[in-house]
Amino acid sequence: MDELLKLLKNNAKESPEDLAKLLGQSVEDIIAQIETYEAEGIIQGYQAVINEDKIDGAPVTAAIEVRLTAEREGGFNRIAERISRFPEVRSAFLMSGGYDLLLFVSGKTLNEVASFVSEKLSTLSGVVGTATHFMLKTYKKNDVLMHTPDENERPQISP
Repeated sequence: MDELLKLLKNNAKESPEDLAKLLGQSVEDIIAQIETYEAEGIIQGYQAVINEDKIDGAPVTAAIEVRLTAEREGGFNRIAERISRFPEVRSAFLMSGGYDLLLFVSGKTLNEVASFVSEKLSTLSGVVGTATHFMLKTYKKNDVLMHTPDENERPQISP
């Protein structure tokens, strides 16, 4: 990954002027490179990292391991793309190991996520099994620590 992409990944709100200074390039070159990244699909979008633990009514999130039956034509691609289109699915990854897909799914309630798994996901042809793990607390998300202790906060000492 080049230096411009690293800087944008850490802070997508950084201005082209600041990026140009940091990289020793012209503002025009930085803007052109960003436009190229967007046109080529290297940059897919920009998002804020939100600490959902601090939001009232935050969504329930689950990591779901999915075992699939590979299709003769295309392996797992067709079913993975179909599963990825569900609005409840926030992220989907092809994995090695004991399962084939790792999904991150969100819903308003635990029951909503459970209903997605039992009524939509598990009923799909090609889905052999699932294991659902509900996220209880977020410590780090997209390289951002969700809780940093105050300077005055003292560590607990146990006997």
